[in-house]
Amino acid sequence: MRRAIYPGSFDPVTNGHLDIIERGCKLFDEIIIGILVNPDKQPLFTVEERQEMLNEVVNGINKGNCTLRVDSFSGLLVKYAVAQQADVIVRGIRAISDYEYELQMALMNRRLEPGIETVFMMPAETYSYVSSRLVKEVFHLGGVITGLVPPLIEKRMKEKLNQA
Repeated sequence: MRRAIYPGSFDPVTNGHLDIIERGCKLFDEIIIGILVNPDKQPLFTVEERQEMLNEVVNGINKGNCTLRVDSFSGLLVKYAVAQQADVIVRGIRAISDYEYELQMALMNRRLEPGIETVFMMPAETYSYVSSRLVKEVFHLGGVITGLVPPLIEKRMKEKLNQA
């Protein structure tokens, strides 16, 4: 069984994330979507809300025979990967700047856990510029995010904004 971890904040999950997950299902038998708990960041959604939303939106993608599981973790990614008996870490890369950072992380992870590989995947061209940070910024400034995130996520973001 080929098990991969796809880590990230997923705050919010974007269509680019879902594209990577769907295409990752062609390569792996199981993908654990690992929500990183980072106490230094102020997320829009709680970890529980992100887990709930991810569970709902991944039901709509073509998984083939791949199993998807949503989980959360804190601390070192490679320690989490070992605990989950994963072979691979999947990372999305949008631009050269992403690659430089991700390469450093991949090399450090390899040093810490040589048995775990890192696979870089690029999202479809349509989503090559989309990041959770940019989606939140555009949204907070009143811009349209339709097509950048699943409809459920857009709805939940609007609900959050109305609560504030």
